[in-house]
Amino acid sequence: MSTPAAFGNADEDARRNRAERVGELALAQGRTIAVAESLTGGMIASALAQAQQASKWFRGSLVAYSTLVKHQLLEVPDGPVVSSDAAVAMARSVRKLLLADISVAVTGAGGPSAQDGHEPGTVFLAVDGGDREQVLCLNLPGEPTAVCAAATLAALNALVSTLD
Repeated sequence: MSTPAAFGNADEDARRNRAERVGELALAQGRTIAVAESLTGGMIASALAQAQQASKWFRGSLVAYSTLVKHQLLEVPDGPVVSSDAAVAMARSVRKLLLADISVAVTGAGGPSAQDGHEPGTVFLAVDGGDREQVLCLNLPGEPTAVCAAATLAALNALVSTLD
């Protein structure tokens, strides 16, 4: 039987591998990446910053945990911040602010309580490539730590899919 620490290491390895793949693809294509995060609190940026040659392709991240920051800095429209509209606005704004080619953004209800009428584990993820945007609604199980880890991996996977 595996221990919780073993699960954590497997999750970490998966995030590390996906971040490395983002870097490989971004470097090969000469593209740059930016991130806007809410519930993950910097986990996506941390994974990307640890990847090989990140200084050549990773522009940076904005952790907008506060609703006020989402509205004022990332131009999230009035209304709920746990929504597809919020995720799209966050991705679009951070791509422009950090002068990146592609961005990913996550916002959601990490738990343990509902937020903006959404149950814990509801995460909106958006990717902005300048000429096209994609948004996903994810329903991730588990405690807040597990939700954040899964949202981080989903964001990295979305970047790989966009670059691939």
